[in-house]
Amino acid sequence: MVMSKAKTVTEYLAELPADRRKTISTVRAVVRKHLPKGYKESIGYGMICYTVPLSTYPETNNCQPLCYAALAAQKHKCSLYLMNVYGDGATAKAFRDGFKQAGKKLDMGKSCVRFKTVDDLALDVVGRTIAATPMKDFIAQY
Repeated sequence: MVMSKAKTVTEYLAELPADRRKTISTVRAVVRKHLPKGYKESIGYGMICYTVPLSTYPETNNCQPLCYAALAAQKHKCSLYLMNVYGDGATAKAFRDGFKQAGKKLDMGKSCVRFKTVDDLALDVVGRTIAATPMKDFIAQY
């Protein structure tokens, strides 16, 4: 899968092969458990997105909700996008240090963590990072 045409998270998960569905569902559960109040889960850009609703912050450059985090199953890997890591040096350092302390090899670009299985991730670090930025702080960073 490269770009999903699903309209809902349920549809998105249903179109994944069983192994990818399990991986994405596990990471999704961690994200949802730690997601600060106010962010909304939806489908955007062909993936599962966690955004600041336009009703809360409508002044975006592209008229789309601000993306805080996103989760996608690609053709050969899965991706977790963490915009608070991209936008805040202290959060980025804590995230990278957390992976190192957990003994995990981090495959990451500016905001995109690439992984094949849940075992590639330090899920506690992912959870702490998701929880790290309340919506008001994320809007202020933007």
